[in-house]
Amino acid sequence: MTEASAPAAIDPDGATAVVTGGASGIGRAIVDELLTRGARVVVADVEDAALERTVAEFEDAAPGRVLGVRTDVTDESSVHELAERTWAWGGGCSLAYLNAGVTSGGGGLPWQQEPNDWRWCFGVNVIGVGICVSEFVPRMLDDGAPGQVVVTSSKDGGIAPVATASVYAASKAAVTCFTEALQLNLRSADGDIGASVFYPSGGLMDTGLYSAARNRPEHLQRQGAGTGRSGTTFDALVERVTQATGRAPRIADLGELASTAVDGACRRDFVIATDLDASAALLHERADAIGRGELPAPHPLGL
Repeated sequence: MTEASAPAAIDPDGATAVVTGGASGIGRAIVDELLTRGARVVVADVEDAALERTVAEFEDAAPGRVLGVRTDVTDESSVHELAERTWAWGGGCSLAYLNAGVTSGGGGLPWQQEPNDWRWCFGVNVIGVGICVSEFVPRMLDDGAPGQVVVTSSKDGGIAPVATASVYAASKAAVTCFTEALQLNLRSADGDIGASVFYPSGGLMDTGLYSAARNRPEHLQRQGAGTGRSGTTFDALVERVTQATGRAPRIADLGELASTAVDGACRRDFVIATDLDASAALLHERADAIGRGELPAPHPLGL
C-alpha cells in the first residue's frame, strides 16, 4: 500500500481475525461482533477458565468458526504459537485486534507505584503489543492480502492522562504513539496492511480490567504493603463512583463499542472512536497550555 493509494475495505464475512484478551470485556464483545458478521475468530487469552468458557459459548452459535488459544502476550514463544495456529487454522489473518490490557495494580499516586507495577503494566500493554506486531505484521505483509492491525488504547493516556492512573496512562500514551509510527511506516511498505488505534468510550466498561491482578504473575507481584490495589468488581466501582460524584456513572454499551471497532477496522480508519469532538477540544486546550509552557489539563475521567 503506497501513501497515494486508498486502502481496500475488508469484508469480515469469511475473513480470519485474532482478538487478544478476547475472553472477556471489550475483547469478548469484538469476538461476538466478528462472528455475527461471518468471520472466523481466534480467541487469545491468558486466563484458561475464561477462555474455555468463552470458546464453548461461541462454538454453540458459530460451530467451526472459533478457535481458542491460550496466549501470554508478554512471551514471544506464546505469541509465535498463536500466529502459527492462526495461519494453520484460518489460512492467514485479515484483522488482528491487539486488545489485551491490564492496570498497574499500584497506588493512586505516582510515587506509590512499585517497579513491578511498571513491569507488569508495560509488559502487557506496551511490550505485548510490540511482540504481537513483530510476529503478525511480517506474516500479513508476506501474504499480500488487505489486513488491519487494531491496537486498543485509551483516552486515559492516549488523549490525556488521568492523574491517579499514571502508569496505566503512560502505557496507553506509549501504544498510541507506537501505533501512529506503525501506520506511517506501513503506508510506504510493500503491502496492503494498515494500523488503527481504538479508543473505547461511552462510560465505564464492564470488563475484567479492574480485577486484572487475578492474572498477575508471581514474580511480578507487589513487594510493599498497604499501597496497592488488589482490584475491584465492576459493581463495586460503579457504587464508588456514584458515592463520590452523587450520581450514577454512564455505562458503556460493549456491543456498540464492538460494532464501532469492527466497522472502523474494515473501513481502514486510523482512529476508531466515538465522542471525538470532546477529545479534540481537550487536545486543543492541552496544546495551547504546552505552547504557553504550562501544565496541560488532565483527562476529566478521574474516579
